[in-house]
Amino acid sequence: MRTDLTRRQMFAASAAALGAAAAPRPRPQFKTKLLKAQIVGKPEEEPLRKLKEGGFDGVETTAADASPQEAEAGRRIAEKVGLRIHSVMRGWMKFNSEKPEEVEATIAKTEVSLRAAQAYGADAILLVPCRVDKVRMPQPWEFRIEFDPRTLHLKRVAEGDNAPYEDYIRAHDRSTDMSIQAVERLVPVAEKTGVVIALENVWNNLWVTPDLFAAFVARFRNKWVKAYFDIGNHVRYAPPEQYLRALGPLVCKLHVKDFKLHPDGKGGNFVPVRRGSINWPSVRRTIEEIGYSGWMTLEADAGPTPADQVKTLETIIAGQ
Repeated sequence: MRTDLTRRQMFAASAAALGAAAAPRPRPQFKTKLLKAQIVGKPEEEPLRKLKEGGFDGVETTAADASPQEAEAGRRIAEKVGLRIHSVMRGWMKFNSEKPEEVEATIAKTEVSLRAAQAYGADAILLVPCRVDKVRMPQPWEFRIEFDPRTLHLKRVAEGDNAPYEDYIRAHDRSTDMSIQAVERLVPVAEKTGVVIALENVWNNLWVTPDLFAAFVARFRNKWVKAYFDIGNHVRYAPPEQYLRALGPLVCKLHVKDFKLHPDGKGGNFVPVRRGSINWPSVRRTIEEIGYSGWMTLEADAGPTPADQVKTLETIIAGQ
């Protein structure tokens, strides 16, 4: 009897051991908490309800020119369905315009967005200060930028002779100076509204390298000016992990897109999330490394339904 019992125990122990070996490994545990958001236009109840049912935590609105009254109404709609409007996409400004009236107009539009964000209950606006184009510049993979850490003016932008890029260097320096002036004028409004100005360099040919973008945002030395980092926008210049480490605590928000580099690493195309060149588990570990907790807002194809899109984000958040 004792021998049979021992044999049964041995079989049970063996089965348990085999089961443990076959069991999936536990998922990585992260201390940082990431929330899932989608981009919407004017907040409306039915579309927001579908996003909530799909598993989203909040939204970012592109309705940046809303009056405080309109934004407050949008906030109530979102809260009714259980979502938060966490950010306002102000987008492209023209702080480097050669027309003073255009500069003033875009500063005024940014002030409108800051007040709208306050009424929405958002804590940041996404702001692209300006753009440089129509001048010769290096290809994304050719940039080798050196800059003055005090002025942020460029010393060179590529290896070898930089004479072909003199117009770009001048335009870049001017854009940097004018953007700093404009944002500094906006800081008092940001402080009054309690809304962060989250700067983004989205294919605007400015501040394209991790160290320069970080230096530009850090230049303000102000808690009301931070970075809105788009994980997919910068792949053609450098891996997103490099930007995240350079920015560190300056990161205010994250956008989620993916980009597929060509086999030679030169150029590429945007693709559905998790089908590109981004190493998402590495990105998630880097997010943990810099201690970022906050919103990840989807800005790309990640599935046909809100539930599919949430599943994609949750896979990234889980470190897979």
